[in-house]
Amino acid sequence: MTTIAACQPFFDVMGRFVKLDESVMELVAANTREVTFSKKELVLEEGVNSNKAYFIVSGKARSYYTDYTGKTTTWLFHFNTPESNLKNLFLVDYKSYLSEQLSSITIETLTDVKAILFTREAVSSMIESSLLFERWMRKLNERSFIYTYDRVFAMLTMSAADRYEKLLKDEPHLLQMFSNHYIASYLGIAPQSLSRIRTGGY
Repeated sequence: MTTIAACQPFFDVMGRFVKLDESVMELVAANTREVTFSKKELVLEEGVNSNKAYFIVSGKARSYYTDYTGKTTTWLFHFNTPESNLKNLFLVDYKSYLSEQLSSITIETLTDVKAILFTREAVSSMIESSLLFERWMRKLNERSFIYTYDRVFAMLTMSAADRYEKLLKDEPHLLQMFSNHYIASYLGIAPQSLSRIRTGGY
């Protein structure tokens, strides 16, 4: 179990969506624990059941998938800064976590990472025990669907140049946080293509 103080970064986020009380904070602290990962450690591998979710407290990571040609694409970046939102804050394959099917993505740390661990069993128990926590999970599920829809829609319907413009509009902070290699992977293009787009050569 963790302490309420250790869970405060999570409560700061949870409190944006529901009004917290002492009982739910004690419930979360009793059903979670602090964990750390080293740089370049695999938090989750493709083909493994994702029965754990990690709320990132500090550090950076990325989740990625590999297509049938062997090409690797960054699905999401994970970090906890003032610019982050819910999609950045959790290290998890959410589909696998909910469905108990095997994971389709791999998650690797890019720096040392400190996180709060939520097991599937603990989350189920907290949902049963607290209407407030259940309300939070419903809001989390709604936001996760919107983020996933937006990401998939962009990858399927936008040109590489338009995806880059969308990044500049919605997530410009990523350009300062991650290398060109990872940014290109996030956009689904080669680093050389990213360079051409940046210089207007597309």
